[in-house]
Amino acid sequence: MSGTRVALVTGASRGIGRETALAFARAGFDVAVTARTVREGQGAVPPRSRRDGDEPIAVPGSLETTTAEIEALGVRALPVPMDLLDVGSVRGAGRRVLDVWGRIDVLVANAYAQTAGNMDRLLDIDLADAAAMIDGNYLHQVALIQTVLPAMLDRGSGVVIDLVSGSAAVDPPAPPGEGGWGLSYAASKAAFARIAGMINAEYRARGIRAFNLSPGFVVTEAGRARGGTRAVEDAGFEAVPATVPAAAAVWLATAPDADRLLGKVVWAPKLIEETTARGAATREDGRT
Repeated sequence: MSGTRVALVTGASRGIGRETALAFARAGFDVAVTARTVREGQGAVPPRSRRDGDEPIAVPGSLETTTAEIEALGVRALPVPMDLLDVGSVRGAGRRVLDVWGRIDVLVANAYAQTAGNMDRLLDIDLADAAAMIDGNYLHQVALIQTVLPAMLDRGSGVVIDLVSGSAAVDPPAPPGEGGWGLSYAASKAAFARIAGMINAEYRARGIRAFNLSPGFVVTEAGRARGGTRAVEDAGFEAVPATVPAAAAVWLATAPDADRLLGKVVWAPKLIEETTARGAATREDGRT
């Protein structure tokens, strides 16, 4: 069995998840990746709002493509189909990685529930849609951590990085579709954001560290396909490349002084700006 560290990145067929998986591969990790889309051309997401109809929107990206890109970097890849709205699928994905590779050193919980009506306005919310978001963005995330965490505890070490959303703590500047976001999505991500702190409170003394990483406003392939991102940018939210939260996740998992950020919401753009500046200063000192 390989002694190489293993990262499990969920929602890695495209966007932040794909870039994060590749960043861990470049850092020398073997990388397991999950997503609903197995093959290129199969990807689809629902519209942001029920008002926009119910016709699925095609998006690029797949497990097979991300897997090939990881392997091209000289490390192992393990593609695992997973549907975040199916708790059996979620638990099965965690067990699959442990069965095949025997360890998970880092879990990056990036996937979120791609549900219908996630940006509906208050009076338009279908409670079934809202419940699906709570299932996918909170309860089934707990199920995955319950599956993965015991193996980390047995090893005496492990890192959990949760990709949280600013919408969980910040009031929208405008209604959904006009630069703001929907209540159902924000509420489900707010529940998700409580997990890391609980992990640290209960298991930090046993070698487990958990971080809340806020990526910033990243325009992913799905976001671009759905539309509406221009209104968010016009509301004052500057777009951030997906490579920024990817680099931040690797830093949190590997940097010796990352513990200073436990208990905080780590803003990826600020973290990468600071670490880049420190690296430049260190190189400059070395030349003088």
